Order: sequence, then structure tokens, then C-alpha cells
Amino acid sequence: MLLDLPTLPTILLDIAVWMIIHVGVSYLMTRVPLDSFDAGSWLYRQRKWERGGKIYVRIFRLKKWKRRLPDGAALFKKGFRKKHLKELDDVYLDDFIRETSRAELAHWIMFLLSPVFFIWNPWYVGIVMIVYALLVNLPCIAIQRYNRIRLKRAYSRLISSSV
Repeated sequence: MLLDLPTLPTILLDIAVWMIIHVGVSYLMTRVPLDSFDAGSWLYRQRKWERGGKIYVRIFRLKKWKRRLPDGAALFKKGFRKKHLKELDDVYLDDFIRETSRAELAHWIMFLLSPVFFIWNPWYVGIVMIVYALLVNLPCIAIQRYNRIRLKRAYSRLISSSV
């Protein structure tokens, strides 16, 4: 801990910094052009352990809770809402796939910023903040990965049926 603050200001600072991280990263990510995201790149690529998305359904029971999580895109004018599929054409599906990559990266960045809390919190509170970051961001990352797997499958079917 580099800064030693009284308890109440520390708690208020923690809350404020989390709000800034969540809203700030989300806002900044909406400014990055959608074309910058390649769903086939290393971070977004489907992994064998995901088993075509089945792990999210069978082990994590994603379908039971995914609709309960908020869609942060609603906060911003340029936000791409991901709650529902609006169209079934190749351009929209490609944009949606890229948007899942953007959202996943935003949540990874939010998680990676969590060590900043060690600056003004005792080490054990810093650990709590990292656990909080995991609990808040991993479900969102799982949803983006699951949706991207499904959307890529739909995209492939759409492209192959139009050929």
C-alpha cells in the first residue's frame, strides 16, 4: 500500500475507481473501430476445452443466468446491443461476432486493471478486489465466447447456403 487513507475515503475511492474502470473502459472500447477486431486472432479463437460452446452450457449452466446480466452497450450512443439477434444477414452477423470480441477484450482489460487497488488498500483488500474483478468479468467473458462460437456457426451456415 503506497497511500494510507482512512477507511471511509478508501471505500469511497474503491467504489469510484471501479465505476471509472467499468464505464471508462467500456466507453473507450466503443471508440475502437469494429474492423480492428478479428475473431480469429489468438485471444478470441475458440479453444478445444470449450468443446464448441458445450462447456458453457453443461458445466457453467450459462443459459440459466446469461439473460440476467446487463448489456453495457445500452449506456453509450455507439454501443452495439447484444441481448438479441436483430438480423440474420452476413454483414450483421460479422459485426456481431466482432462486437463479442470487443466486449471480451473490454472485460479482460477491466480485470487486468484490478491490481491498481493495491496502491491505497491493504494487500488483503487488493486480493478481494482481484476476486471481485474475476467474479464480475469472467461471466461476461464466458457469454461473449459462447455467443461468438454460436454466431460463427450461424455465419458459416449462412455463407455456405448462399454459395
